[in-house]
Amino acid sequence: MSGIDTLETTAATAEGEGEPMTVAEAVGRALAERGVAHVFGVVGSGNFMVTHGLVSSGVPFTAARHEMGAACMADSYSRLTDRVAAVSLHQGCGLTNAMTGIGEATKSNTPLLVVTGDTAVGQEQGNFVIDQDSLVAAVGAVPRRIHSSATAVADAVAAYDIAVRDRTTVVLSLPVDLQAEIWQEQPAPAPAPRVIPAGASAEALAELVRILTAAQRPVILGGRGARQAAAELRALGEQTGAILVPSAGARGLFTGEEWALDVMGGFATPGARELIQEADVLVAFGAALNQWTAHHGTLTAQPTLVQVDDRREAFGKHRGVSLGIVGDTASVASAVTGMLAAQEAPRIGLRTPETRARIRRIRHWVDDLPAERHSPGHIGAGALTAALDAMLPIERVVVPDGGNVNMYPGAFLRVPDERGFVMPLSFQSIGLGLSNGIGAAIARPDRMAVVGTGDGSFLMAAVELDTAVKAGLGMIVVVYNDEAYGAEVHLFADHPEKQAIVRFPETDIASIARGYGCAGVTVRSLDDLAGVQAWLDGPRDRPLVVDAKITGDASPLMRENLAH
Repeated sequence: MSGIDTLETTAATAEGEGEPMTVAEAVGRALAERGVAHVFGVVGSGNFMVTHGLVSSGVPFTAARHEMGAACMADSYSRLTDRVAAVSLHQGCGLTNAMTGIGEATKSNTPLLVVTGDTAVGQEQGNFVIDQDSLVAAVGAVPRRIHSSATAVADAVAAYDIAVRDRTTVVLSLPVDLQAEIWQEQPAPAPAPRVIPAGASAEALAELVRILTAAQRPVILGGRGARQAAAELRALGEQTGAILVPSAGARGLFTGEEWALDVMGGFATPGARELIQEADVLVAFGAALNQWTAHHGTLTAQPTLVQVDDRREAFGKHRGVSLGIVGDTASVASAVTGMLAAQEAPRIGLRTPETRARIRRIRHWVDDLPAERHSPGHIGAGALTAALDAMLPIERVVVPDGGNVNMYPGAFLRVPDERGFVMPLSFQSIGLGLSNGIGAAIARPDRMAVVGTGDGSFLMAAVELDTAVKAGLGMIVVVYNDEAYGAEVHLFADHPEKQAIVRFPETDIASIARGYGCAGVTVRSLDDLAGVQAWLDGPRDRPLVVDAKITGDASPLMRENLAH
């Protein structure tokens, strides 16, 4: 008997109470049976019972302190586990509080289910009345709702299935009057359909074989859409003599591969960018060729640019390509490798001893740190990050926040594999890093979550330290503290007289962290990292917040972006 079948025969009464089950509880239990892996939320009257339905059915629950934090935690959890997390919200203001996190998940194509209360059917006046469907659609998420007590379970299951099938964020609104109705037994929803990955046409495969046969300096790019295709892309690279490189969203995809660069885009080292620019063919598998991955088009100007994706709308979305191939990334790579192998032995391509030595020199920023200004009482962000990279266990999940400093955790900290990096920057919002790091720590308790954030970003979300302490998360939060919104300082460097509005007095962030129950260390020089080592040597049963007083220079990426 399936989980849904069990729900059908037992859902007439609430568990252990002998009382009729409400629609809210039935929906919660149905979503649990369908596969919701974890629920994050802030519980109010409008989502109390549906959250209870999820929790009583065995879904772990993390109570966040703010709705945006809950959405970010769920986003990160889903990205790292490939399982659907849910966000539980109160109607109206609870939903609006979460919208930035929902927007980030939507723009990142994260399969996420947001379960939110809604005002009663037909209600036009009241504190919580807003047009929730229009609000949700405005950020690109899919609005769905339950329509009646008779269809509520089917409506909810359909919303879950859309999130999985379309790899998207779905917001399910539950009007409070329908939630309170007594649920009547209904036929169990049909199982979710089994979807076979799209296969490329024979013509498309033959054309890619022709292109790679003629290529002398091929580069293969793997994005988030190719995270399940690492082995196939490595085999294709070996057959064609290609250099491999992941996008930032898939950073870690080729860790350990001697013929791979660390990352493509703005986070890449100057030497890595030069090597990519020298390619005559770039084949992108499951990667959005946006301005960040393409680095304003400078990394996608090869004579031949091929894009492989299972969504037709991906082609030309950010830049024109020579060839677009619709298909599952792993299947396409495997098929093309087989066809090439049947024609000839593996080619040398770019895989020469000279290129091997070159890759070793240019792969990581920490191997060739940029020059930094010295300032008494302040530490260089690059030197700090390199030292932390050497100290912290490599079994980590790195989560950078937005702003001027995002490059340091995002590019200087190495990652163990494609499940060791979460980049919540699709919406270009600052302040999401801490909450995403908490979600990462909960999703991967076997790894240390390492969050890199600015002081402005951190203080936006500092309330979620309470969530991390309550969960006993042994995560580390590195606050690159320049006492400013650093990006704006550098963007408007020609107007120092106007910068007072983005500069702030010195804040004792380590003391703030200790007030929440975290360990807190202030770092002004490399000698102060002894406090970090002491925490590493301890039980790691609470978060560590590092208040790093940095010099505040423009990061290498910021300096380049200023030129654009």
